[in-house]
Amino acid sequence: MQRVLFPTDFSENSWNAVKYAFAFFEGRAMDFHFLHVGLNTSVEGEDSLHANGLAVSNVLFDGGYFQLEQLKERIEQNFPNHKHRIHLYFEATFLVEGIRKYIKTHDIHLIVMGTKGASGLKEVTLGSHTGAVITRVKCPTLVIPEMANFMTPSNIAFPTDFNSFYKANLLQTLKEFASWHHASIKILRVVRKNSKLEEEQIKKRDILGEALQDTPHSFHWIESPELEQGLQGFIDTMGIDMIAMVGKNLNFFQRLLFKPTVEKISYHTEIPFLVLHE
Repeated sequence: MQRVLFPTDFSENSWNAVKYAFAFFEGRAMDFHFLHVGLNTSVEGEDSLHANGLAVSNVLFDGGYFQLEQLKERIEQNFPNHKHRIHLYFEATFLVEGIRKYIKTHDIHLIVMGTKGASGLKEVTLGSHTGAVITRVKCPTLVIPEMANFMTPSNIAFPTDFNSFYKANLLQTLKEFASWHHASIKILRVVRKNSKLEEEQIKKRDILGEALQDTPHSFHWIESPELEQGLQGFIDTMGIDMIAMVGKNLNFFQRLLFKPTVEKISYHTEIPFLVLHE
C-alpha cells in the first residue's frame, strides 16, 4: 500500500480524514494524492474547458488549484516532519468518474475520505459523495467520520454472516491494514436468536480462518434483535478501533453505515470504516 488518494472538498470533514491518515501512516514514506473535482455549468468565454458536455472555466480551475495549494501549506504546517510525497490534482468532471479515472491512471491502492458522521452517509453534501464513492468505486476506501480521533488500532471488527467466500486480494487488504499497527481482526456474527451455522457457512468460516492464519484473529458471535445494536455492544466491549466491511454486500453494508435508526448507536460517528472491494 503505497499510493493513497484523498478526494477533498476542503471541508473540515475532509481535513479530519487527512489528520487520521497522517497519524495512521506516521513514519512511512508514501505517495499522498489530493484530488479536487469541480464543475461549472456556465460558459465563461472561449477559454472554457469542456468535460462531459459541461463547461469548466479557467477561473474555477485556478480557484480549485489555489485551494489545493493552501491545503498543502496546512499539511506542511501541521505535519512538518512527514516523509510523504504530496501530489495535487484538479479534475474537471463528475466525482465518481473523476476518481475512477484517477485511480486507473495513477494505480491508487487506497482512498481516504471524510464523512459527516453525525448524519451518516445520507448527508446531502459530503456524505452523499462518500456514499457514492464507496458503493461505486472498486477501490479499498477508508471512511473517517467527522468525530473520529486517531487511536492506534488494536482491534478491527469484521462483521460477516459467513454466507460469502472472500477473494484473496480482499483479505490481503484487510491483513495489510491489521499489520500496520499489529492489530487483531475480530470476526463477528450477529444473530437474532441462537441459530447454528449451516454446513455451508461452517465451510466458509473455516476457509476464512485458514486465510487469516498468519494474522492475529478470533471468531465471535452476539445474539441481538438488531444488527446495529449488536455491533455497538461488541465495539464497546472489545475496544474496537476500526470496522472492516465488504462493499458488495450492500444490504448488510447499508444497515451499518447509513444512519442507524436504533437509539444509543454512535459507532457511525466515531469509528473509521474500511470498505473492502474484490
